[in-house]
This record gives sequence, C-alpha cells and structure tokens, in this order.
Amino acid sequence: MRRAAGGALLLLAALLPHRASAQPAAAWAAAQGPAPGPARIVGGTSLGCIQGAEALPPEGPGWQAVRLSRNRNWGHPAAIHAVQALAAQARRSGLPDLWIGDIGQARGGPLTYGHASHQAGLDFDVWLDLSPKPRVPATARENIPERSLVLPDQTGADARFFTEAHARLIRMAAELPGIDRVLVNHGIKRSLCAAHAGEPWLRFVRPWRGHDSHMHVRLRCPAGSVECRDLPPPPAGDGCDASLAWWLTPEARQPPRGGGGAPPAMPAACAGILSAR
Repeated sequence: MRRAAGGALLLLAALLPHRASAQPAAAWAAAQGPAPGPARIVGGTSLGCIQGAEALPPEGPGWQAVRLSRNRNWGHPAAIHAVQALAAQARRSGLPDLWIGDIGQARGGPLTYGHASHQAGLDFDVWLDLSPKPRVPATARENIPERSLVLPDQTGADARFFTEAHARLIRMAAELPGIDRVLVNHGIKRSLCAAHAGEPWLRFVRPWRGHDSHMHVRLRCPAGSVECRDLPPPPAGDGCDASLAWWLTPEARQPPRGGGGAPPAMPAACAGILSAR
C-alpha cells in the first residue's frame, strides 16, 4: 500500500497547480492562435508548450466540442486525430455524439484555471454523458451542466447512471494507438474492476480524484518529438488491486496543497513559442 500511495503522490506532484503562476498563465491564455511551424512539443503535460497546434473543429462525425469560448480546443495533430478516431468508433458502436471538453491552449502552457496539465497538446477531456445529443449551435454548448456518475461516498460508480456503454467507451479510449493513460474517478475504476478485472486495457485506466463526470485521455509523446517529456508509464497489471483502497483513506481524501516558493521554470524554448508572431 505504501508503494501505491507513493506512486499516486508522485503523479499528484506533477498535476497540482504551481503557485504564483497567474501572470505567465494569463500570457499563455492570451495567445489566440498557434505558433507557426511544424508540430513541436517542448516539455511535458504539466510544464510545457506546443508549436504548430491544430484546432478541433466545433463539431464533426460523432462529436460536438463544448465551451469553445475558452479557446482550449487546440492540440497536437496526433491528439486531434485521436479525438476524431474515438468519436468515429463510438458512433459506429451506436453511441451518441461525444461532448469533447478541454484539449489545450493555442500554444499550450499553463492554464489560468481548471487544469494543471493540458499544457503540451496531448490531453483531451471526454464527457461521460451518453444521453442523445441533437446538434445545437456552439453557443448553446457553453453552459451544459455536468452530472457525476459516482456514488456520494465514492466507493463506486452510481449504477443509476453508469452503464456498460460507459465501460465500452472508456475501453475504446484506453485502446487508442499511442495511449498513455485514461484518468477516471477511483469509484469508476472500482466499478470497472468489478466487471472487467484482468482485461489488459484496464492497465491504462488510472484512478484520479475528480473525473467523476468526464474522462481525461492522455497520449504519449509522438515519435520523433525529442523535446517532449513523458510521465513514467502506468504500472504493470490491471490496477484492480489493494492500491485502489488508498483512494478512500484520509491521506487521499485530503491531498497536499501547492507549496510556497517560486514555480518551476518553463522550458527555455517555450519563450520563443509564446512570442512567435
């Protein structure tokens, strides 16, 4: 159990917001378009940037992007392709349109609110709302409410809302080419283990706080991205072991807050990406 807790705390350190990052985050958010040039990732998902990002269209076959006013529908071409591939596969399996949430900013970098990751164009959020979705204008998708699929005590997914169709969609994401991990609430992970323990795709479905109404899909650094930095790969096995119990301990329920001192420095090359005309 101590090893599992240590691994979770290591990931927590990578995902927690950095103190005193408001001013640089505002500068990154102000960049409305991508830095010109071929796709290039510098750094990692929690401290990085991207050149040559592509925008996910507001809608397409099997998806509708939400909250476009945030201007966070930018990502590496591999991530944009992954969103489209997942939506197409979900559509072929009979699922309704997917609501796609945040991907990243036009040049990556720290976000002013909502995420400590999503900085390198390799992350995207998929809402776990599988209700039928008529096509509506993007402006009507700005304030759609989210619904938790997890029981109040977080011991599992709420069977009133979480179905085998949700498990099927999460599996599709976990089997995407180039997948690094899929983050879901630990209650959802627990319910997936109850029904699918031992299946190889569960290795890539990792428990994380929040994520009770959406899944966070993360890709590994694309081939040839020499300046891109991956997180350590998920541990071997399906993750349906005693480590899940840690998420219900007081230590897990009261995570440490960001410490004092100066925030980590962005990779030096990111300054040129932010300032590029």
